[in-house]
Amino acid sequence: MALDWTQPAFLAGTVLILARVAGELALERLNARHVEEHATELPEELRAATDPGTHRRAVEYTLAKSRLAMAASWLEGVLLLAVLWSGLLPWLWSRTGTAASGSVWGAAGFVLLVGAAFSAAGLPVSWYAQFRLEERFGFNRTTQRTWWLDRFKGFLLSLALLWPLLALILKLVEWMGGTWWLWAWGVVLMVQVTVAALMPVVILPLFNNLRPLAAGPLRDRLLALADRTHFKIRDLLVMDGSRRSRHSNAFFAGLGRFRRIILFDTLIEQLTGEELEAVLAHEIGHYRRRHVPKMLGAMAVGLLAGLGLLGWLAGQQPFYAAFGFADPHPAVAILLFGLLGGAVAFWLSPLMNWWSRRFEYEADEFAAKMMGSPDALVRALRRLSGENLSNLTPHPWYSVFHHSHPTLLQRERALIRGAALPG
Repeated sequence: MALDWTQPAFLAGTVLILARVAGELALERLNARHVEEHATELPEELRAATDPGTHRRAVEYTLAKSRLAMAASWLEGVLLLAVLWSGLLPWLWSRTGTAASGSVWGAAGFVLLVGAAFSAAGLPVSWYAQFRLEERFGFNRTTQRTWWLDRFKGFLLSLALLWPLLALILKLVEWMGGTWWLWAWGVVLMVQVTVAALMPVVILPLFNNLRPLAAGPLRDRLLALADRTHFKIRDLLVMDGSRRSRHSNAFFAGLGRFRRIILFDTLIEQLTGEELEAVLAHEIGHYRRRHVPKMLGAMAVGLLAGLGLLGWLAGQQPFYAAFGFADPHPAVAILLFGLLGGAVAFWLSPLMNWWSRRFEYEADEFAAKMMGSPDALVRALRRLSGENLSNLTPHPWYSVFHHSHPTLLQRERALIRGAALPG
């Protein structure tokens, strides 16, 4: 069956993909020009936060990443449009005989194989980013063997999780009829929550070595903070991030009894004990301000809306015909929805980033209160910004679309304003 270029679904999909590519390229160019304009001029508050040499390297790093991002955006957009316009997908679908066989495992496998093919197409860019760009700026510490093994493990993990999940969803279509998407929402939500809960004890150890923070003054200091903030924690874990990169981080993972705070070993190398305490106070702030359940709630609402739209599209014959598929099939609807979903998500990212930045401000405020002043957190943020060659002067619109955290200057100003308030 030939593609129907006149169908609204085909036109809408094409416009969405082109608009996303155009938006990404415009934002990258806008940000690059803005960074270049401020390459020798920093806001007065940040002049003490970095030395000229570090700032110059941060500018070069930002511009190099921007050039690679533009190339990746072009490649992804061209590949996606070529696949959709060529009629390759309906041709492959008809040749596999999946629809005729009625096998939910076969249909789910087809969707995953197409997704894996798109992921494989992006490997050259990812490889270049790790072994050329990151290497050039002194961040890369991984080996070819580790890098490829990570990708292989990720593929097997995705296969183990998504293949049975997709097969079950396709079975729900048979069992539940028109309300299948609502039942699928419950199943997917349960899987996502389970994965989030077990992340630090099941999934992360597949890729990284996690060990308890060694006994000593630092551990005592951090456990005292956890006790002071009424944060029950089974252990503080150190992850061997240095085996792959010089970048540093700390994050909160797991739910309930599996809750953990994980520190990169590079973070421990780069910060003082007081600065690490401030960073940990920030992570605890996310818990005390109930950011995790709020984000899970938002995720559940977004998932419900997405599956509701998918359920409606799955029943629309013109949707399939527009992309060259002769007969409706829920697996095809899921595949097309997945391929086009990123173009929609790009335009929704400002909303989620705005909410995430608001949470970061609240966690910073909590940390400053627990530490008695914002000074230690400010020092930690400045040091981490320099160590990671962070962009100190991103364009505001670029931040709106790409940054889940406020800029260093925004965080410092918010912390200083908070410290100046009475009480």
